[in-house]
Amino acid sequence: MEQGKQIRLTASEMGELWGQYMNDSASICMLTYFLEKAEDTEIKPVIAHALELSQAHVQKIAEILTEEKNVIPYGFKLDEDVDLTAPRLYPDSYALNFINQMAQIGLTSYATSLSLTSRSDLTGYFKECVRETMELYEMSKDLLLQKGLYQRPPNISDLEQIEYVKKQGFVWDIFGEKRPLSAIEIANLDANIKRNALGIATLIGFSQVAKSKDVTQFMMRGIEIAKQHIQSFGKKLGAENLPVPMIRADVTESTAHTFSDKLMMFYTTTLIGLSIGYYGTAIAQSPRIDLGVMYNKLILGIQKYLEDGGNIMIKNKWLEEPPLASNRKDLAQGNLSRC
Repeated sequence: MEQGKQIRLTASEMGELWGQYMNDSASICMLTYFLEKAEDTEIKPVIAHALELSQAHVQKIAEILTEEKNVIPYGFKLDEDVDLTAPRLYPDSYALNFINQMAQIGLTSYATSLSLTSRSDLTGYFKECVRETMELYEMSKDLLLQKGLYQRPPNISDLEQIEYVKKQGFVWDIFGEKRPLSAIEIANLDANIKRNALGIATLIGFSQVAKSKDVTQFMMRGIEIAKQHIQSFGKKLGAENLPVPMIRADVTESTAHTFSDKLMMFYTTTLIGLSIGYYGTAIAQSPRIDLGVMYNKLILGIQKYLEDGGNIMIKNKWLEEPPLASNRKDLAQGNLSRC
């Protein structure tokens, strides 16, 4: 056995493994359902491949945690969190877009996991996750392009010469005429519209099949929030005469129980948290002050939405607790009571 494998898991390694287990166990439920309902012979192999990756990840993480004498997260189970006999809720095109977006997210999260690991075996594992996810992203993107479902970001004029910023208004022009959007600002606006569009389709489906009134209302509220965000981003692109991505919300009329409320709340709150991260990145990459103001305002709104979602999960005992540091004060108090 490598000497590195004898080293205990660090807090960051434990946190990354726990988070990936939760995400992949949830993905197994979604992808198994998509595969069960898939009719498109070209999309079906992509779903099957994505499912195989999630299954392999869950198995590998369970092995690592067992070897380290750590409890395996409960996560999500096929027999508890999805009804494979339920009617089709989403078309195959949604499943392909879902996989493509999750692969994009995975590239970011696995790269972060890789940068936070110290043990050589875990570094190798997350490197393999990055490689697999790159392949899955390319596979799903190429098929979206082939089927005419991929929306390319806007084009801008070619870069013909080097320019330097001459005025502070490049950043601080609050009241006057705004400078044109930069390429990266356009990219973030476009990507955030597309992520919210997928979110709308997801939450429409979730709202139709949720059992709990609280969950249904939470999903409906999220749909309206996502629409407002898309409108804000689209307005910025429209002001520059740049194309705004088309919004597709392909969902069937099924209202049959499909996914557990626990699974749907997990996915929704996870996506909200990711949105906060993406908006934060957009702030860091957007020198134009009006964009920073817009993103900060939107973040404040969805933080409240995220908090309300967490309260619903806690109330129903759906929120699994992540690895925590020892509470030394409680341990000391317990020792005092025994003295």
